[in-house]
Amino acid sequence: MKYTVITGASSGIGYETALAFAARGKNLIIAARRTEELEQLKSNVLTQYPKLDVVVRTVDLSILSNAHNFYQSLKNYEIETWINNAGFGNFASVGEQNLDKIETMLHLNIEALTVLSSLYVKDYADVEGTQIINISSGGGYTIVADAVTYCASKFYVSAFTEGLAQELKSKGQAMQAKVLAPAATETEFAKRSMDLEEFQYEGAMPKFHTAAEMANFLLDLYDSEKVVGIVDGVTYEFHLKDPIYPYVERSRK
Repeated sequence: MKYTVITGASSGIGYETALAFAARGKNLIIAARRTEELEQLKSNVLTQYPKLDVVVRTVDLSILSNAHNFYQSLKNYEIETWINNAGFGNFASVGEQNLDKIETMLHLNIEALTVLSSLYVKDYADVEGTQIINISSGGGYTIVADAVTYCASKFYVSAFTEGLAQELKSKGQAMQAKVLAPAATETEFAKRSMDLEEFQYEGAMPKFHTAAEMANFLLDLYDSEKVVGIVDGVTYEFHLKDPIYPYVERSRK
């Protein structure tokens, strides 16, 4: 029995991605900090698709030891697809940003993603049909004012994942690595980024996608042979692309 792992599955893109993969008959391992929301997602999935297996893991991946333990807890499952969706943003100038929040963001957006990606690649790189999809941002290709640190963390995600895709290909390994780069999406992202109790996208944002729309874009990326799925920050059209960052092969003597 094969499984799709989705981190950050308690809301937003992760939640909708779980529903989208369930609609394709994929068994799920869903992870996030909030148990109640994960159990609600599990119930939602099983109501519609009672034959699926849905495994819940409550974990705070911003604590690096938890990321290692989380991966080790899945050793008995055959993992077909790994989606690193967990992450959050921050809006503040560099000199005024809350460093406690920033440190947690860097642990989650960069360190946990790198650890989980590396462990999955180590075990599954040569397994046919496997994919790893890391969620970046349009801010992983364009620096946004008052979100410099967040964008830098997503530049890392984009560069790391594109580089991984090139590396796997150059080694002739079976796994595909892909990066999804959304623009504004109706999730809890803005609320947490700006430390607000509530945030309404309608009226506040001239354009945005719903989380369900982004999950469908993710499926388009999953089905394609392309490495990058990116939303145009002006038109909000979704494009599938080859790697964007330059990649230089190391010469071997």
